[in-house]
Amino acid sequence: MSDARLKQATQWLHEVLDVSFDVRLLAGDASFRRYFRVYADDTSWVLMDAPPEKEDCSPFLRVRAWFQHAQLHVPDLIAEDKQQGFLLLQDFGDDTWAVHLQQGGDVTPLFQDALRQLHVLQAAQANFELPIFDVARMQRECNLYLDWYFPKVMDYVPTESERALFHAELLPSLQRLHALPQAAVHLDYHSRNLMVPEHGLPLGIIDFQDAVLGPITYDLASLLYDCYQDYPESLRLEWSAYFFSALPSALKAYFAGFDDWHESLRLTAFQRHIKAIGIFARLAYRDGKQGFLDEIPLTKRHLHDEIKVLNLPNAVVELLQHG
Repeated sequence: MSDARLKQATQWLHEVLDVSFDVRLLAGDASFRRYFRVYADDTSWVLMDAPPEKEDCSPFLRVRAWFQHAQLHVPDLIAEDKQQGFLLLQDFGDDTWAVHLQQGGDVTPLFQDALRQLHVLQAAQANFELPIFDVARMQRECNLYLDWYFPKVMDYVPTESERALFHAELLPSLQRLHALPQAAVHLDYHSRNLMVPEHGLPLGIIDFQDAVLGPITYDLASLLYDCYQDYPESLRLEWSAYFFSALPSALKAYFAGFDDWHESLRLTAFQRHIKAIGIFARLAYRDGKQGFLDEIPLTKRHLHDEIKVLNLPNAVVELLQHG
């Protein structure tokens, strides 16, 4: 937040709060949004700064209201000013799922609650039209790998024929993902966007403004094959089976059995890893957020793990393994 934005936000806070307060930088994220913590005596809130010329608060507000109505644990809205790009929100604290694990916390209750809330999310009906996570979108996401990771990180520019063959041979896999049962998708349901509040569960869900209608496997793949975590496959299998067993019968019937479900889950993770690596490179080289380069090695390892177990076309594997 620039000095001008900080002054503007402070003035707005004086208008909506009737107490003295202090504002301190909390965090930024992969967008142009910034977050600040607002302290007042023994109370705190989170201030979202979304510069209107770069970020629109409307999707966040729309999805937040829908999720809250569905009884998902999202932050309460204290005050809003869409025109200026400021939201004042409930403070879930500093402990993400990732921090909880770093501090030696037990992951079992986190998975139980995250999967419970994910089932609630998938059953929730939005009262507005969700963007569709379709094949064209998946292809654009895969292009991020070719357009940013290869040239900027690996100093390699794929030829037009390589790109064309890559997309042609990847297309059936993307069509398979698109053909899966559709559900509401958070899109970034992972260890940095699930908060462990000080008072305990349920987990607080944040960063949900990009919700879409997409494959029923997507959010679980984001969680189990998290770019920021390295769970053993045995643990992933356990929680994948836990989630699959609780699916409604009509959805479960789409799959030939658990093995078919889990393979679909890993294919979903494969596509997501391609996207994530491209995004990390773009954040580093377009937006100057070099710290995201540190997230690439683990994500690449996850990507190569999927390549080993999935029956993927040779042209896709060869190009991805080039990096």
